[in-house]
Amino acid sequence: MQQPARKPRIPLWVNGQAVGSLVEHFLLETGIAGRLGGDSLLSKEERAGVAVWLLESPTQDATRLMNRLADALRDVGRNGPWRNEQLAVQAVDGRRIGTVERGAVRVLGIATQAVHLVGVSPDGRLWVQQRAADKASYPLHWDTLMGGMVSAQDTLEQALERETWEEAGLRTAELADMRWGGVLHFRQPGMDGGDDISYMHEDIHWYAATVPQGMAPQNQDGEVAQFAPWTADEVQQHLAQGQFTPEASLVWAGYAGWMK
Repeated sequence: MQQPARKPRIPLWVNGQAVGSLVEHFLLETGIAGRLGGDSLLSKEERAGVAVWLLESPTQDATRLMNRLADALRDVGRNGPWRNEQLAVQAVDGRRIGTVERGAVRVLGIATQAVHLVGVSPDGRLWVQQRAADKASYPLHWDTLMGGMVSAQDTLEQALERETWEEAGLRTAELADMRWGGVLHFRQPGMDGGDDISYMHEDIHWYAATVPQGMAPQNQDGEVAQFAPWTADEVQQHLAQGQFTPEASLVWAGYAGWMK
């Protein structure tokens, strides 16, 4: 669940707040440090004896600064898949200080949130989905019934409702015995922007619910190849073969422990 970055990273501060991290020499090697323009200032300094990148401006708020940095990443082709979707950015004390394009969060080491849903049929089988072949990460791997990121405009509950509909065509209000299972703190080198420069820092909130008899998931957004109801043994067999995404594997482990 927790793995170190492949290359040394140093903290990224925006307008006086620590928000993420960057591979140590990345900004200089790509020339991004000189691409921001305006009155934004990007510098490398020491804070309490630790080297940090400081992104600051007397006139631009954190959202504007971080999205200028995201645009610069896209200009040099070092961002993840661009989604035109803003994710919340928090300071270390949990305060929200702004938002940034989703395609930049892994390269910038910014903490994100996600929701997953374990769907159980009345006979105890578990609903799984196979990710579409054109997914940017882990194409055709198996996943929980639903898994998606929490956007800047969503609460956890809103993200759960929206993603469950988009991925599975189900309304949470129609599911039975909906319950929160816990949160998994997932830290590992990411795939966005290249394995050596991105880092996934994500808290995964997972839920479980019963999908009523006669109701079956049906994808709405084109990101799922198929759904299937598997026994717990079938899920375990595919887990052992490495056919699930890392996030889904952890959710299944959490669910199995929870059921005991």
